[in-house]
Amino acid sequence: MPKKESQKKKVVIRPEPSKFHLVAKRSSSGLGLYTLDKIKKGRKIIQYGGYRITDEEAEKHYGKYLFDIIDTKYTIDGTPRWNLARYANHSCRPNAEAIWYGQEVWVCARKNILPGEEIVYDYGTEYFRDIIGGVKNCRCVKHHPAHGHLGKLMEKEMKKFAQKKVVNSK
Repeated sequence: MPKKESQKKKVVIRPEPSKFHLVAKRSSSGLGLYTLDKIKKGRKIIQYGGYRITDEEAEKHYGKYLFDIIDTKYTIDGTPRWNLARYANHSCRPNAEAIWYGQEVWVCARKNILPGEEIVYDYGTEYFRDIIGGVKNCRCVKHHPAHGHLGKLMEKEMKKFAQKKVVNSK
């Protein structure tokens, strides 16, 4: 008897550890991804990880955290909370971008990013229209200058996270 989809063993795409110290913290769009390090333009920031699912499975639970794997019938389902890259929010004025390297997706810096800044990228026209709901629901700084990101960690938060960084690296 064939196994049901829910019984099949999931293929895990484990991301490489980031070379930067990144934290997920509350932002104007829920949780956001912030850096404690300076990141230079063009650098790979973090790899997108999750479960490899079929395009058919992706269509069934169409929504957030999905990346089509180019030239295959598969999608990366980035819903696991251990996938820190999922916390990089959408912005119509991004400081990062999602780039394919073979079958890997990396969030890369489009410009220099300073410590404490939120890492954001443009999720694309289809996602913007169908999931975010267009301009009226977009929470980025371009459409909501008073409330949107680019968010920044406060100096007090930077010190707190920097202390944790030292403790965790020992």
